[in-house]
Amino acid sequence: MTGHDTQSTHDTGFVENGPTEPVSHEMFLRLYSVAQRRVHAYIGAFLPNAADVDEVLQETSVVLWRKFGEFESGADRAEEAERFVRWSCGVARFEVLRFMRQHRGAAMPLDDRTLDVLADEHQAMSDELDERRSALQRCMQRLRDVDRVLVQRCYERGVTAKEVADELGRPVNSVYKSLGRIRVSLLQCIQRRLETGGEAMA
Repeated sequence: MTGHDTQSTHDTGFVENGPTEPVSHEMFLRLYSVAQRRVHAYIGAFLPNAADVDEVLQETSVVLWRKFGEFESGADRAEEAERFVRWSCGVARFEVLRFMRQHRGAAMPLDDRTLDVLADEHQAMSDELDERRSALQRCMQRLRDVDRVLVQRCYERGVTAKEVADELGRPVNSVYKSLGRIRVSLLQCIQRRLETGGEAMA
């Protein structure tokens, strides 16, 4: 058996027997590295055992690589990544079904229809979280510079309001009031964007 006949796996968990073009290989790595966490969570919604989830994820990654030539890429990377996640979860769904049929005692006793309902609900929740995350990022960009910096200092750096107040030379109560005002503003902005499909202005 030659080196080309032997299947080899990498950190991403896929087997090198799919598309051979370097561009396809690099594109798959880029897309899969982003999608892997969400696909893992998707599978975990149906299988209670962590080892089973890892096994199905491995099988899913193999199928994704083998079928990657069927995936339609696009010019917009964000949209392309989202479509890849959806496509990957679709493949994962079939792998979960196959695993359940093969290992009835290892997974929850779900029929195909119940699994379809759970998959749809999981996808809907995932989509909603993505929309809220995107709306938050947009609304953060629309904050005044001073407000955005305050939020970043308090939440992204993981420091306390008192520490930030000391850095800025402000009373801690003043920082709390500002954070409360900013939080309300962000929540209102996010809600408007979600209600209008992302077109609302902060």
